[in-house]
Amino acid sequence: MKHMFVAQNQRHYKRLLIILFILAMLFLLPKWSHAQDAIPKLTIGIGQSNNPSDLVPTLQIVLLLTVLSLAPSILIMMTSFTRLIVVFHFLRQSLATQTVPSNQILIGLALFITFFIMQPVITEVNEKALQPYLKKEISQEQALENAADPVRAFMVKQTRPKDLQLFINLRGGEKPKTVKDVSIWTIIPAFIVSELKTAFQIGFLLYLPMLLIDLVVGSVLLSMGMMMLPPVMIAMPFKLLLFVLVDGWYLIVESLVRGFRL
Repeated sequence: MKHMFVAQNQRHYKRLLIILFILAMLFLLPKWSHAQDAIPKLTIGIGQSNNPSDLVPTLQIVLLLTVLSLAPSILIMMTSFTRLIVVFHFLRQSLATQTVPSNQILIGLALFITFFIMQPVITEVNEKALQPYLKKEISQEQALENAADPVRAFMVKQTRPKDLQLFINLRGGEKPKTVKDVSIWTIIPAFIVSELKTAFQIGFLLYLPMLLIDLVVGSVLLSMGMMMLPPVMIAMPFKLLLFVLVDGWYLIVESLVRGFRL
């Protein structure tokens, strides 16, 4: 049953990623049509050529398909998505609402909030890397370096120095003198560990008031001799009432977004 549940979540997640990719292409196609005489066309075929330069577009296509295959991992591991989805999961568990909101709603909410948080980074990557590369002003290597800089700055800002130092020590070799000298492959795992720690801290704070309600309801039911009545069923309406009265979604989303803006 657990494997079926995980497989269903993965299918919904892949469908959502495909929809977001199609929407992104619809937004980018008008810009390409204005910037160039014709919309780029992708043609795949097998043939022979005596010109070595014909191999370069083929390699670029292979690189693009590789990046698209890694897009879910990039989206999850290098953005704010990890913290958001873990916090939303703890919130649903603390409210004891089982599958409400559903996984599709939580993943969709986390995705769109992630795009909202990462908008400055995406804009900087587009201005400094993507657009100059499409206009053939910089090389592909330079475009990758320009795109990595804002992403690196975002991750370092959210990474604890302790976690970053851990992976620098585990990697060994010469110690970097500045943060810019640290490899992005060292920053990514440190960023993920920091995000998980922060998400678990927020989840613990979410559980405290809900645990207090469970204790009060359980004590009242025990004192009244209603031991056969499930305390979870009685406590859930009070949890929902408390969450609605304090405008819980507003507070949680505001705190999460402001946490990445600090």
